[in-house]
Amino acid sequence: MLKRAAESHIRTLLQGFPVVTITGPRQSGKTTLSKMLLADRPYVSLEDPDVRLSAVEDPRFFLDRFPDGAILDEVQRAPDLLSYLQTRVDADGRMGRYLLTGSQQFGLLSGISQSLAGRSAFVELLPFTASELAQGERCPQSLNEMLFSGGYPPLYDRPLTPATWFPSYVTAYVERDVRQLLKVQDLEAFQRFVRLCAGRSGQLLNLAALATDCGITHNTAKAWISVLEASYLLFLLRPYHVNFGKRLVKSPKLYFYDTGLLCWLLGIQSADQLVTHPLRGAIFETYAVSEMKKSACHCGAPVQFHFWRDSHGNEVDVLLETAGRLRPVEIKSGQTVNPDFFVGLERWQALAGDLSTDAALVYGGNADFRRRGVEVIPWRDVGKLISCG
Repeated sequence: MLKRAAESHIRTLLQGFPVVTITGPRQSGKTTLSKMLLADRPYVSLEDPDVRLSAVEDPRFFLDRFPDGAILDEVQRAPDLLSYLQTRVDADGRMGRYLLTGSQQFGLLSGISQSLAGRSAFVELLPFTASELAQGERCPQSLNEMLFSGGYPPLYDRPLTPATWFPSYVTAYVERDVRQLLKVQDLEAFQRFVRLCAGRSGQLLNLAALATDCGITHNTAKAWISVLEASYLLFLLRPYHVNFGKRLVKSPKLYFYDTGLLCWLLGIQSADQLVTHPLRGAIFETYAVSEMKKSACHCGAPVQFHFWRDSHGNEVDVLLETAGRLRPVEIKSGQTVNPDFFVGLERWQALAGDLSTDAALVYGGNADFRRRGVEVIPWRDVGKLISCG
């Protein structure tokens, strides 16, 4: 088992909360990590119909089976159980009794917010980062292989290829979960919608255009985006709004959490195709932003993510906000750094002044160095931009 960066963060939370809830996409390693962290506790999956029926019909008897706590997997399948869990942890007072996992934010987060407010900490466990894979000596050697494979754990602990795993993953989990949440009748339209989203990863989200291209209503497109967010397949990066004397873009940008899934949805069949693929730049930007996002989630770093773009086309790909200061990060897929890469960063720093901290440039090469006052970071080390101290 590869060591997860979230492990130490979760161990700390278990010392201060009676319940810790691990959320994230299907097959991101939540169950494996939970069993390792609480190896002495019973493990129960609420995906099992018999177990779920017991928890729903007689929650008190169900919890009586675990006087010292347990791992309750996919707990969103029995949301009413959370209210009974509240009574147990309040009466007991011990920390670290329960680990809950869930792969959908809808229902789970609202249920825990209502029933376990102040009693449960949250950790988002996403697919492997490049640094996690590197520590386990499993990181692909080339950037294109990393982009093509992505970070889902089953691709690294089983003899599977992306071409054989992703089709079953999408069918078994993505489509099933979405149908449960939205009661989608036209699965073909939804499949088309997901692929259209893939083609827009790294771009501004235009819901009206997306709905038109898919042949659905604007409200349906908005609801489907929300479900894809709730299922941890994609996320939206919000623009940073400060009046620097120019009109700012207000639409969010759309990104997928995993470039392996993104490549499969785009019909890319091998890493070699990425060399000349027209969306290679967007795929690399998706990789870099998701690496930062995953690193922050796994260690609980207090950082907020934004991007900046004005109506004249000046932009910075990512702004990392910590304690009111903003670190600008530019992302370029090229292996050779050229002067054009620094234009957006220099314009931002001139406008932001004291709000801005040390700028960084992430690129597709392998060396790290400084140029023009900017820290240049290779693709393998993107996660180092997130401070977990």
